[in-house]
Amino acid sequence: MRKAPILYFLLVLLLLAGWFLTRTNNSQPTENNRFADKVSKLVYTKHGRCRMDCRQITEAEVKEIILQGRINQQKSDPADKPCPTYAIEGYSSQDNQHIRVVVADCQSALKLVTCIDLDKDHRCSCY
Repeated sequence: MRKAPILYFLLVLLLLAGWFLTRTNNSQPTENNRFADKVSKLVYTKHGRCRMDCRQITEAEVKEIILQGRINQQKSDPADKPCPTYAIEGYSSQDNQHIRVVVADCQSALKLVTCIDLDKDHRCSCY
């Protein structure tokens, strides 16, 4: 009979811990969820489009990196004007290309500034 209160206490503690973990995980969005609502309307700059073509990076790969990559804080500038810029890096699932995508997070749209193949140096003449 002495074990019953301890078991009830442990059960309540376990339930509280589960509730707490669920609340904290749901309240913290993944790193790039901030772009999820804008990525479908991504604006491709002339320079960004040229870099994509030169480095054989598709629109699907750009969007994949934006949604699933990791922000490189050292290459990003959240204080950039007129729009904060973020460098997002990852490997494409299409051909395992190591890509950095730089986007400007403007109020009205998400704009592709440039994209880089981090493993291979491509000769591009984009101005």
